Amino acid sequence: MGSASGVRVVVGSWSSSPWGGFADVMVEQPDGHRLLLAPDDRVSDLLQQTYVFDEVVIGDVQVIIDDDHWAVTAPELTVTLTVGGRAGLGWLLRLLPRAVSTSPRWLTMINPIAGLIMKGVQTRGTARGGRTEYYGAYDLRHIVAAHGTWRDVDLGRLAPVDPPVRFGFGSSPREPAITDLVTTIRLPG
Repeated sequence: MGSASGVRVVVGSWSSSPWGGFADVMVEQPDGHRLLLAPDDRVSDLLQQTYVFDEVVIGDVQVIIDDDHWAVTAPELTVTLTVGGRAGLGWLLRLLPRAVSTSPRWLTMINPIAGLIMKGVQTRGTARGGRTEYYGAYDLRHIVAAHGTWRDVDLGRLAPVDPPVRFGFGSSPREPAITDLVTTIRLPG
């Protein structure tokens, strides 16, 4: 999501990973300073080996999902999101079998098209350390409202993710959204 203050926020609510479920938050400030808010060193190490940050803060990160409301708390951040209806692309994504929509082969093939459909979005790219990363989306819903604070400053109204975030090889959708996806990270060799 973007905000009127210029702060852009990407929330990761991982239902499964090599270490089980966890949450993290990536924040890009208006001046371009990129922060990772991670729950522990293990998660921080994984994400820093894949994405680029200027600062890392370790602390309690929680995402509580109650129907169409997300409550996100992390060091120096609180955000409440209201999720709206499914985007047109979300309906299309749901038509594909999940085994197809999350397949690295499929994601490599459709990568050139993804950036045309949603500027800045990619489904395959090179990450830090020679890793290859794939984003296999299978649903997309609008965020219709958000409020919160970052470092005790009100984020202001919900806004597009503009300029695009720069944590990895691609940005998030420009319009604030919840994207359900499978992230696949292939190590070199």
